[in-house]
Amino acid sequence: MRRRRLIVLAIAVVAVVGASAFAVLASNRVKGSASQTAAAYFEAWRKGNITTMERLAYQPPADFVARHRALSEELHVRSIQLTPGPMKSLGDGAAEVPFAGVRQLAEFGAWPFDSTLRLAVRDRAWKVLWAPETLHPLLKDGGRLELGEVDITAAEFVTTEGAKIPNDSYAEAYLDPLKPEFAEANHGWELVLKVPGQPDRPLLTKQPEANVERITLSRPVQAAAARALDGVEDSTIVVIRPSTGEILGLADRLEENYSAVRDVFPPGSVFKTITAAALLKSGLEPSAEVGCPGTYTIPGFRPFDNDGEVDRGLITFTDAFAHSCNTTFVEQTTTRLSSKDLAETAAEWGFGRPIMTGIGGNCGTVPETDDMNMFGADAIGQGEVVTSPLCMAAIAAAVQSGTWRSPRLLSEKQVRRVEGEPPKDVPMDEGIVAALRDMMTAVVDHGTAAEAGLPEGVAGKTGTAEVSDEGLPEGVAATTGTAEVRDGGQPHAWFIGYRDDLAFCVFVRHGGSGRGTAVPIAARFLNGL
Repeated sequence: MRRRRLIVLAIAVVAVVGASAFAVLASNRVKGSASQTAAAYFEAWRKGNITTMERLAYQPPADFVARHRALSEELHVRSIQLTPGPMKSLGDGAAEVPFAGVRQLAEFGAWPFDSTLRLAVRDRAWKVLWAPETLHPLLKDGGRLELGEVDITAAEFVTTEGAKIPNDSYAEAYLDPLKPEFAEANHGWELVLKVPGQPDRPLLTKQPEANVERITLSRPVQAAAARALDGVEDSTIVVIRPSTGEILGLADRLEENYSAVRDVFPPGSVFKTITAAALLKSGLEPSAEVGCPGTYTIPGFRPFDNDGEVDRGLITFTDAFAHSCNTTFVEQTTTRLSSKDLAETAAEWGFGRPIMTGIGGNCGTVPETDDMNMFGADAIGQGEVVTSPLCMAAIAAAVQSGTWRSPRLLSEKQVRRVEGEPPKDVPMDEGIVAALRDMMTAVVDHGTAAEAGLPEGVAGKTGTAEVSDEGLPEGVAATTGTAEVRDGGQPHAWFIGYRDDLAFCVFVRHGGSGRGTAVPIAARFLNGL
């Protein structure tokens, strides 16, 4: 009986010990696994379930939920993609999961990042060891991400075809100062990293869109004009559409802050286009025979020479224009016209008239004079006459179309807004225009611009502006950049002309002769179209 009680007691003791051992083992068991906790955390993050994420983290900061929401709201996060990599066991109840993330930002689109989710056993459960860099690696060491607006007032010009202005167009000096007239306040965005003790670091930038304004420049014309000037210092080409007055090309490489639009220079023989118009108006016929001696002296005054003192004898007025006979133009002008007659004709063709292009403009002046020496020099563009390349392009355009039009770089509406009401179109005398067309055609056919590589259909006039000390008006060298200045500079080279509905002026300051310098540039330009 006693033995039986001992057996029962032994069984009871074993049962109690076994139960105790099971309780100890149960109390030491870790709930879940690292992979399960990581998967649950990533899934909650994808769904935006921040409270679940907080529950899976070990001792999360009090502002855990607020931090996550603030980052998404401040950066305008639309969604997030998370791609976990393989888990790495670190031993001693620790593991980590590298992962790739992509936030879709409203202003910037996809913004990728890489981070690591760290896990460890805490309180007999696998927990996420959360830190700010878990949210984004740049948040380490107190870093903050800030999205801010960038306010910029900007304008962008495009060509008449709607294309971008060609690179290295030599038009920047005119377009850049004009942009404020068309700039509109727009805002962009910038994402910046701010770390205490370090300078702000821009991460992403979205520039605001500029106000796009279409101007009259033609991309192919502007490109051809610019490339024709490559390698040619102190030069410019102005191109106008005669039928509208639109400036199709404005390539300006003039130095010392000179402007092809606003500054004036002695025109040399290209001014003979105006003098010829005045002589035709006086009754001189294009076919009339006139003398072209090597030298002509105004009775009682100074002599004038042809280039090289070439004597061509008796020739037609058209051929005198084609060969640019100085002596013919001085004799005919001083015997047939007054200084007032020449000034009035010049005014009909734009001199002294305001030019409102949208970027300003100056046509130049033809002062009246009682000095016969000065009057003779004025007749061949070598006295007090000064003009701009823009003005001479407009004159060539007026010959082609039969109407003088104020050149413009902007639409008519914008010209009025920026500068005011431009001058009205001025129809020219049909007979004079027809004669000038024939005379400018003769220049290219058998005159000073013949056999120079110009394409078929070009008409024009060359000019070599030579102004010596003798007869040079006071202050001209300093204010207009005259051709042969007191320091012995080279003459200015000019060539004006037209082909179909395109008129142009080529000007090279101190470039030498019109035929030798300006005409080849015009040929490169026209052949490059």
